[in-house]
Amino acid sequence: MRGKAIAAVLLLGPATACSGGDTTEGGGDGTPAVSIAPADGTRSARPDRGVTVRAKGGTLGRVSVRLRGVEVPGTLSRDKRTWRSAWTLVPGARYEVSATATSGSGRTATASSVFRTTRAVAATVVNNVVPSQGETVGTGMPVFVQFNKEVPAAARPAVERAVEIRSTVPTEGAWRWLSAGESFNGLPSLVFRPRRPWAPRQTVSVTVHYAGLPIGETVFGARDVTRTFRIGEHHTVDVDAGTHTLVVRENGRIVRTWGVSLGRGGDVRADGVDRLLTTSGVHLTMDRVRVERMRAPGKKKGEPGYYDEKVPWATRISNSGEYIHQNMDDPTCLGRRNCSHGCVRSPAAHAKWFFHWSYRGDIVTVTGTKRPLAWTNGWGYWQLPFETWVQGGALGKSITTERA
Repeated sequence: MRGKAIAAVLLLGPATACSGGDTTEGGGDGTPAVSIAPADGTRSARPDRGVTVRAKGGTLGRVSVRLRGVEVPGTLSRDKRTWRSAWTLVPGARYEVSATATSGSGRTATASSVFRTTRAVAATVVNNVVPSQGETVGTGMPVFVQFNKEVPAAARPAVERAVEIRSTVPTEGAWRWLSAGESFNGLPSLVFRPRRPWAPRQTVSVTVHYAGLPIGETVFGARDVTRTFRIGEHHTVDVDAGTHTLVVRENGRIVRTWGVSLGRGGDVRADGVDRLLTTSGVHLTMDRVRVERMRAPGKKKGEPGYYDEKVPWATRISNSGEYIHQNMDDPTCLGRRNCSHGCVRSPAAHAKWFFHWSYRGDIVTVTGTKRPLAWTNGWGYWQLPFETWVQGGALGKSITTERA
């Protein structure tokens, strides 16, 4: 922590002590001294410097830092002479600090400080954290910290370190920064992906300690955001374009199999991509829509290949218009040939069942087509080798979640 340790010191016992500058002096009879930074009466403390309490001539006992009546977490050094707050402070907030130190001879001293932090908050805010509070998700689910604006590169290491992620089963993973253009919804994001799928049936909590982080030279993050969600059963879906089959497994056991029809191809654009081919690769289930309106991209009414239809039981698996949904056309295609515009057409009963059964973040692996899934297409993050994923973080290293 930076800044001068200017303290307001109140000593209990027969001796008195004085304080000033960067140090405090204990009494000549062995009475200890306590210093607190920020000092009592400070009106515009920098939140990124936190709270530091020091003892001289003794060791710290009770240290209390309170914000709106709630204790602020911190760490006491091994020698018990220094206490520091664990995270940055909330801008525009009033803090109350009290601490006690005891000397080897048993003499005690206390100090207190009441101060306020600066109100200068950054325009860049945490827009959302995904998954939603209390949601049950699949074992492939990423964690998204979404911002309304791009986070400056200089601030990213501190933001990354300030995200506290815990899980019932400690899990190795890594953060990666996505620009607005790379993100599935156009919001700049910090995304966590585990090295391997999450262990099923566990709880995960994420706290973004964003309040007080230095986002610019003189402005700070406005508030913390916390989400707690649950990892459900291990769902996997395998779709084979060659055999026209879809196989659903729960915890490794096959629970359903049905015939499907994938993209027929035949619409190659200037970039060389056939827009009517289903993408091959590791997808994740995303949002679900009871009835989705589907229209031919880039086509006008009356042009060859134009369509505009409402499709029931649609579970999205990419951002390029791919869903697992109810078949609305020739039923003889199912299980026999690929007739769709790129989606995975399914019998009505199976599409409805899957719509209700699946979580967001279930792993859907499509094989047998000539169009690869781009890792920036929807939640295609499992397309990247983990070692490559790690390099997209500001810290460039993996982490292991703390035990929840």
